[in-house]
Formats: sequence, structure tokens, C-alpha cells
Amino acid sequence: MSEVTGKLPKPQMRSLLHSQIKRNLFWCGISVLIAGSYMRFVFGDGRKRVYAEFYKNYDAEKEFHRIRKKGLFDSCSAED
Repeated sequence: MSEVTGKLPKPQMRSLLHSQIKRNLFWCGISVLIAGSYMRFVFGDGRKRVYAEFYKNYDAEKEFHRIRKKGLFDSCSAED
């Protein structure tokens, strides 16, 4: 009977919490790096390209005159 059942390992009685915290911090760090890289490459770089494309053709003076003609500014009149 004793040959069939193996000997159970002793439970870790000291610094169990410390070893679990170290292991959890390691895996948390790995997952943060993966999530951060994913967010940067998927959302960050794409958004930078969209903004660069928008401001390549953006004319602030033309936009100002368009909004002024609609009468949305209080500080200047809508007439030319």
C-alpha cells in the first residue's frame, strides 16, 4: 500500500504570501508591457497618422472665416 501512494510534499509554512506576491508582480508586469505595447501600436500610432493627415491640409484662416460668416463668434461681426 505504501508503494502505491507517494509521499506528499510539505506545505510551505513561511513566506507563502511573499512568494505569491513576487510571482503575481512578475506576471502583472508582463501583462502591462503586452497591453501597453498593444495600445501603442494599435491606437497610438494610427491616431498620430490621422492627426498628421488632417493638419497637412488644414487651413486655420479659412476655417476662421467660415465660422465667422455663420455668426458663431460673439467678438466679431458676421459681415466682411
